[in-house]
Amino acid sequence: MAKNISFRGWYYFRMGWGTYFAFIFAAINTLTVTYFLAIENYPILHEVFPTFIIYIIIITVVGIPLLTLTGYIHFKRTAAYRSEAAIGFESNPFVRRTLINSELTLEINQGLFALLLKMQKGEKINDETLEQMQKTQAEINKHVENRTIFGQEDLNLLKKLQENN
Repeated sequence: MAKNISFRGWYYFRMGWGTYFAFIFAAINTLTVTYFLAIENYPILHEVFPTFIIYIIIITVVGIPLLTLTGYIHFKRTAAYRSEAAIGFESNPFVRRTLINSELTLEINQGLFALLLKMQKGEKINDETLEQMQKTQAEINKHVENRTIFGQEDLNLLKKLQENN
């Protein structure tokens, strides 16, 4: 991590700038420019917003709920955020690895639960069940042996899982 300190610093700088400073600066700039260059020059708008403070209050009261609703729609009602999340999984090998590991763990646990239930009922494990377990184990072993953190194996498995759903 020490060798990446400059990139980590750059990332933290960009997050601070883009998330906090630029947002606040852009809001102040937009309010100031729109009021003093547009509203003051149009008498009809100047009647609605007689002072800069009233303009800020009205824009805040209307703008915050409107922008919050827009953010909600972005995350919950459109495919835009799902696409962003998918890109994040595809492009970040650490997040992708965590997802793939959880999928493999889920598959193993489902098999174990099925075995436990059969054993609890006193049923024998038949050859078909053993073959399926061995097949699953071989597939997981092959995947785990061949993958690297920055390799394509996890990405290929992620794409395969997406196709099956």
